[in-house]
Amino acid sequence: MKPRTRQIYTEEQKALMWDRWQQGDSLHKIAALFDRHHPSVRRIIAETGGIRPQPRRRSPCSLTLAEREEISRGLAAGHSLRAIASALGRAPSTISRELERNGGSEQYRATRADQAAWDRAKRPKACKLSQNPVLARTVAQKLQQHWSPRQIAGWLKRSRPQDETLQVSHETIYRTLFIQARGALKKELLQHLRRSRAMRRSRHHTQKTPDHGRITDTVSIRERPAEIEDRAVPGHWEGDLLMGGRNSQIATLVERQSRYVLLVKVDGQDTESVINALIKQARKLPRELTKSLTWDRGKEMAAHVRFSLATDMQVYFCDPASPWQRGSNENTNGLLRQYFPKGMDLSAIHQNKLNAVARQLNERPRETLNYETPAERFAACVASTD
Repeated sequence: MKPRTRQIYTEEQKALMWDRWQQGDSLHKIAALFDRHHPSVRRIIAETGGIRPQPRRRSPCSLTLAEREEISRGLAAGHSLRAIASALGRAPSTISRELERNGGSEQYRATRADQAAWDRAKRPKACKLSQNPVLARTVAQKLQQHWSPRQIAGWLKRSRPQDETLQVSHETIYRTLFIQARGALKKELLQHLRRSRAMRRSRHHTQKTPDHGRITDTVSIRERPAEIEDRAVPGHWEGDLLMGGRNSQIATLVERQSRYVLLVKVDGQDTESVINALIKQARKLPRELTKSLTWDRGKEMAAHVRFSLATDMQVYFCDPASPWQRGSNENTNGLLRQYFPKGMDLSAIHQNKLNAVARQLNERPRETLNYETPAERFAACVASTD
């Protein structure tokens, strides 16, 4: 079998790669478009850490190829630099510098000079974090505390509103992490992101699609009152089981208005174990903050009527295969995978550990809360019930 030669991709082909990558296609699927194996595509995507590079553009102030050709023709005709500059509407110093950079009047060639200018322009702009060590240290410290780049950027803007030198966008943080050539943040900090991948990529798929079974006497989420939908009133929760290895699990609860998180140790996935644990947890909360619970259609909630009788909390059920209807809880479960990776045995984790993880999540600023923390919002809800 004849070995394949190294593929040299055109700019149009690279653009197609990036389009498909941003749509969530795998490297294998993208490579199949070009009848190639995935390493040839990975080589291009990984060069910038999975982040699509900005298209290169010339500055409006730069000389164009057409202008350089006019310079070349003017020199051949024996015109002075001032005459050439006047014909182009440029300063004489611009023409003088152009000739100095490209071998002088005798050796000047328009095409070669234009390519040289394009090559010189490849020098990247210095990264803000590499120019500001104080800011870089602050970002690194927050990453080590498992803050997301968006949370860091929002917190900096909120806490230092008058000092733009100590603010940075979340996109700059991501780019500096994934594009190590910038040299401001160590690669080891990638492990503190929610999902520690070597490359940044799009996610256009649901995380949970299995049918968890059918249960009876359910009240659909579509019957949920408007005050729950718009998060206007506190005390409405979303819940689910976070699954681990060896048939272990923990229950996760998120209060919809404040995004406050509770983690509950459960002894098993059977409905009796789950309902008992949820009842015990609900009774620890102020009565005014236990109004309803929204869950998916997992069989662990088969005894939901007993839960409602014990806590006076109405249980609403999502449509099948619709995890987005519990958006706050699904997002939280994604965050928790940083602490409890898939396949990890959760049965040996003590409730104190779960409390510590929940506390860390609740003390992070949230963009959706205008960079307040869930703990601050929930404390305000508790105070209003006293």
